[in-house]
Amino acid sequence: MALLCHDAPVVYFSPMTLARASTERVQQKGRTRRALLEAAVQLVTSGAQPTVAQVADAAAVSRRTAYRYFPTQEQMLVEAALEGVRGIMAQAIEGGGGARPDVEDVEARLDRAVKALQQSAVANEHLLRTMIHLTISAPPLADSAVTPPVRKRGYRRIEWIALALAPVKAKLGKRRYERLVSALAMCVGIEALIVLRDLRGLRASEAEEVSRWAARTLLRESLEETPPSRKRRR
Repeated sequence: MALLCHDAPVVYFSPMTLARASTERVQQKGRTRRALLEAAVQLVTSGAQPTVAQVADAAAVSRRTAYRYFPTQEQMLVEAALEGVRGIMAQAIEGGGGARPDVEDVEARLDRAVKALQQSAVANEHLLRTMIHLTISAPPLADSAVTPPVRKRGYRRIEWIALALAPVKAKLGKRRYERLVSALAMCVGIEALIVLRDLRGLRASEAEEVSRWAARTLLRESLEETPPSRKRRR
């Protein structure tokens, strides 16, 4: 719909159009980050210690854009080092089998995901703590007021949680699914490990067990909860 005001058209976009544009922007940001990290991993594997500018050139991404994702060379190299666990995580979640995942095995899938995530967090604890320091101490991004903002870290965790929950995504529905992903993101990863080790004084194995228990509890509660649409019908 467009209205004329002083001979200039004023265009109104529907909420659906704006939501679609927002989703596309998030996806584009993800593709850009992956392209930069893939280029960084290739250069590091070849024996180089590339700068952010060199990685940007290799990925065919503008240097200005690359610095928005990785303000420093150290942050980029830490991310590149952690990128190597992606294949290991995917295999752990799927269980190494070729069978199609179903609803019945989602708890086992999630448990494998959390176990692998927390063991990876312990194995890469120094790198992950460095990443937290770098991202927290970095100045706010130029477009931090724009929705959606560039995520500083944690996108791999969300991908792996989503992979584990894939069999029940439709069953949960959008609201319960998104809430569950957000809740799980709080009880796994380096932040959960820091809380359980630094604040609670747990050993690595004890911290892992707490994270696995919390994940199972959240999943079961979400699956057992009556959807809002059914409550209304009652």
